[in-house]
Amino acid sequence: MAKPTKITGVDIKDIRFPTSLGKHGSDAMHGDPDYSCGYVIISTDTGLQGHGLTFTLGRGTHIVCAAIKPLTRILLDWKLSAIYDDFAGFWREITNEQQLRWLGPEKGVMHLATAAIVNALWDLWAKIEGKPVWKLLVDMEPEKIISLIDFRYIEDALSKEEALEILRNNQAGKAEREKEIRTNGYPAYTTSAGWLGYSNDEIKQRLATAKANGFSRFKFKVGSDLQDDIRRLEIVRKELGPDTTIMVDANQKWGVDEAIEWMGHLVKYNLLWIEEPTSPDDVLGHAAIAKALEPYGCGVATGECCQNRVMFKQFLQAKGLQFCQIDSCRLGGVNEIIAVLLMAKKFNVPVCPHAGGVGLCEMVQHLSIFDYISISATLESRMTESADHLFEHFVNPVVMKNGCYTAPLAPGYSTELSPASIADYTYPEGNEWQRLFKEGEFVPLDVDEFHLKQ
Repeated sequence: MAKPTKITGVDIKDIRFPTSLGKHGSDAMHGDPDYSCGYVIISTDTGLQGHGLTFTLGRGTHIVCAAIKPLTRILLDWKLSAIYDDFAGFWREITNEQQLRWLGPEKGVMHLATAAIVNALWDLWAKIEGKPVWKLLVDMEPEKIISLIDFRYIEDALSKEEALEILRNNQAGKAEREKEIRTNGYPAYTTSAGWLGYSNDEIKQRLATAKANGFSRFKFKVGSDLQDDIRRLEIVRKELGPDTTIMVDANQKWGVDEAIEWMGHLVKYNLLWIEEPTSPDDVLGHAAIAKALEPYGCGVATGECCQNRVMFKQFLQAKGLQFCQIDSCRLGGVNEIIAVLLMAKKFNVPVCPHAGGVGLCEMVQHLSIFDYISISATLESRMTESADHLFEHFVNPVVMKNGCYTAPLAPGYSTELSPASIADYTYPEGNEWQRLFKEGEFVPLDVDEFHLKQ
């Protein structure tokens, strides 16, 4: 097939999965999420397509889709070759449209919308080159990677020259690290046993399944009820033993002082980190919590709701996190994520990406593998989240083996949903949604909104 030269169309879809029915994804702040995504398909003059998405939790997905639409005008103004030759320039233009930027800038719904488009462009680029995204990045020269990044606002923490030096220094050994990943995969931890809405029996059953599948690192949701947290962690430690790696996640539930007090009751369970203990925008609050928990050997992890590279810069500068959690949709796509990976390397903070949801695992496996091979050059203290929900809906789903992500080999970003899943779960006209409405599991409020029937 000839290489495409121009974009001929952009299709935007509201895809939602009724995960709230099984309490999958439930935590202290999100009791009944329906994992969803704003989904973008970029078509070209050769028929080759790029598929991208941005993750949401159900209601509001139509708002993200509405935000994607005006950004497509900018996309259609660019030739494909111009985008990939000056990706940083394209990224700056799409995030700085004179009127739309007021709705951000570079944060919130507009940044989620940006990610969907940028992720689709990366899927397309990798398909054009016949490589998975991680391999496309690994094979780039350091100078090309630097050209992908908009350094505005972060050069006081990481200059282009420093970033280039990091990449050049890690050229040696890349082939060996790639071989290692292809052989052994990238280490993961699982959240699939730790959702807050699960019963004791379901927790035990899911822990047993995870252990049988080779997982040795586990994360559990906390924050709604202290005594319930203690009860659940007692069960977990009994099932897993005293030395298994365990992390907990409060999903922004507490104030700063409350977080320090609450965690004082939980650190006895030998926890590696507390994730999102307070507002995701409170850099100094996270730093205070980290300082208070340091004597107990418990770090702070955050980043899944960190809005942009500037916020990450401040978290790193203030020592507000000991584990950096990039999210493949919260930031403005791969380009901005590379900037954060490089900053984390400079500040010597391990990157442990947030995943789960719709397509997050599929994307972050590429980012983690690239980070290891080209930037961090170490797996020490590094692992990527895995939540085994919805893999089956993707054309090239995640493959886990012995508690690790196996390196994806299909060209693209692993973001392409199967035609059947698109037909079934497009909201509200999809086959499955129509069935759920008919059976009374969900009640549609209007074309855009629904709620779980009480």
